[in-house]
Amino acid sequence: MLRRVCDGLRGKRLSVARINEMSIENASPAQLKVALVEDDAAFQAAFRQALAGAPDLITTGIAATVAEARTLFAAPAADVLVVDLGLPDGSGIEVIAEGRVRWPECAIMVATTFADERHVIASIEAGASGYLLKDSPLETIAQDIRVLHGGGSPISPRIARQVLMRFRPDDRPAEAAEPEGSKGVPSLSDREKETLQLITRGFSFEEIAELMAVSRNTVLTFVRRIYAKLEVRSKTEAVFEARAHGLL
Repeated sequence: MLRRVCDGLRGKRLSVARINEMSIENASPAQLKVALVEDDAAFQAAFRQALAGAPDLITTGIAATVAEARTLFAAPAADVLVVDLGLPDGSGIEVIAEGRVRWPECAIMVATTFADERHVIASIEAGASGYLLKDSPLETIAQDIRVLHGGGSPISPRIARQVLMRFRPDDRPAEAAEPEGSKGVPSLSDREKETLQLITRGFSFEEIAELMAVSRNTVLTFVRRIYAKLEVRSKTEAVFEARAHGLL
């Protein structure tokens, strides 16, 4: 397991600038350039060790903080960016969102210990196309990177099951279901539900307005009502709370 290898390498902190300089100079056109944002020195070392055994992959940059990641984005773009979510000076979700803008052609994947739905949804909305837990087998990381770069979405089985369960239809008979609005469940209008469904599917407010044949301002009105009823302040929180209440 990757975590076990990390324990054995604990304490071997690496220089971000030095890794960038050496790896970028040594990278061949045929190799996939991989960057890592991770504050744990042992994971950094284990990650580089895993990629060192793959001749088609090379680590071209490692950052340990959000600030260092921003410096990393000033360098030539990597082909794949792997991001931890728990960083000392902020969230890896910030890095994902900025990386999507600064390195638009780069595929982004999460490697973290966070297995809750809130982090998964936020990461995907920010721009991640893969989500791996750090207890994933070490020998699969190189292949996961190849799959991600090839257009796939590597995801740990536990996360995949969790996501699929959220999308599974309710098997209870209709008459056994609690009426909407009971037991503290927020009551959304049909148009608000439709708006929320489209948000969940990743449509922008402009696209939702077109699909619903209303103005963008009307969509924003629906969104404000949804936020107020669910007591949230973002699309990610709205989706999470709606699913928690069985509204999606």
